[in-house]
Amino acid sequence: MNCPKCNSKMEQVVFEGIEIDRCTSCKGIWFDILEHEDLKKLKGSEVIDSGDPATGDEFNKIEDINCPKCKAKMIKLVDPKQTHIWYESCTICSGVFFDAGEFSDFKEETLWDHIKSWNTMART
Repeated sequence: MNCPKCNSKMEQVVFEGIEIDRCTSCKGIWFDILEHEDLKKLKGSEVIDSGDPATGDEFNKIEDINCPKCKAKMIKLVDPKQTHIWYESCTICSGVFFDAGEFSDFKEETLWDHIKSWNTMART
């Protein structure tokens, strides 16, 4: 499978029996249906998000992507609790793609996250 943002190869990473795919270049992460929610609950799972958040911010600007699994056009979503987190989801297979740094941010909800969300522009 290739990364939907930079087209580099994805590598399989396993954390406590949950297998995800991480880009070997930009370090974006592909989660099959609900894996991101399952991993959010597991202590220490943020280690799978090994990419540089600054790189993730740059790749987050690429919004029109196709699903790396089924090639359908992915939709743009915003995390309802942390509106500064923008990610993509496939309407066919329900997988989601987070840019580098987004899963670590998604996993931890702090007061600072809520403040950042107040200053985040709407996603179009």
